[in-house]
Amino acid sequence: MPLPPGTPDLEVLDLLVSVAELGSLGAAARRHGISQPAASMRISALERRVRLRLLDRGRTGSVLTDAGQAVVDLAAPLLGAARAVNEGIAALHGAARPSLRIVASTTIADHRIPHWLTALRKLRPELAVVLDVANSRQVTAAIRDREADLGFVEGPHAPAGLGSRVLATDELVVVASPGHPWAARRRPLSWRELAATPLLWREHGSGTRDTVWETLELHGTPAPPAAELGSAAAILTTARNGLAPAVVSRLIVAHELRAGTLCEVQLTDAIVLTRKFRAVWLRRTPPEGPAADLVELAARIEAARTSRH
Repeated sequence: MPLPPGTPDLEVLDLLVSVAELGSLGAAARRHGISQPAASMRISALERRVRLRLLDRGRTGSVLTDAGQAVVDLAAPLLGAARAVNEGIAALHGAARPSLRIVASTTIADHRIPHWLTALRKLRPELAVVLDVANSRQVTAAIRDREADLGFVEGPHAPAGLGSRVLATDELVVVASPGHPWAARRRPLSWRELAATPLLWREHGSGTRDTVWETLELHGTPAPPAAELGSAAAILTTARNGLAPAVVSRLIVAHELRAGTLCEVQLTDAIVLTRKFRAVWLRRTPPEGPAADLVELAARIEAARTSRH
């Protein structure tokens, strides 16, 4: 019997499930390797197709409506069956190609993973690698739920209950638009002033947010955010437009600082605000094979990079 007219496609149902899991249309788009506008268009098309509003879209994320949650619950067994079919077909083809599934926080995925995977490709050209991108809290959850073989997170501390290895130290800097008063000040900014100022923050679960918040709490209760944004790119654009200063990784803002579209604001003491990049895994299943190779290569590349600087 043919499917009824209007039956949703599996891919868009899978995208909707990802929005439910990650709490963000942008994060779901990254997981599926598409742009956020493309993801929004696909969800909107699904809403028209089923004649239901599935998402409440807000400035800080996307939340499923009751109807959206019902559709997700209905889709779960269908998507599970589809994955079983795909796995069965792969088995029939005798697919024996080794694979590695990794999940990484945004800064690491955008700025460090490409270098590590290039080195891994030279060592294991036959390896198929799948990369998902999320914030550090979501990466930790994915490892605990066995959704990936290996994770990479950023933050001040190792995730509780997971095995980990520090790969690199990442410097965080305070930035403001050229028109902001901080850009012209000659006196360094105190930690107390920074804590008392509404800043642009990443969403809860971000390693950058956890690092900055923990540091500022030592100097007073941090002021309420000027805005909470789901990506580093959104923070840079908003800071450039002058809404508020931000604390971001030097990795992601280096180009802006060189171009003069954002200005670095110096802090009073010589302490550098840093966080750690870590590989994480389930303690009872430490990395082996390709996963172990990737961790070792990443550590070597980052050590060489640090020595050059």
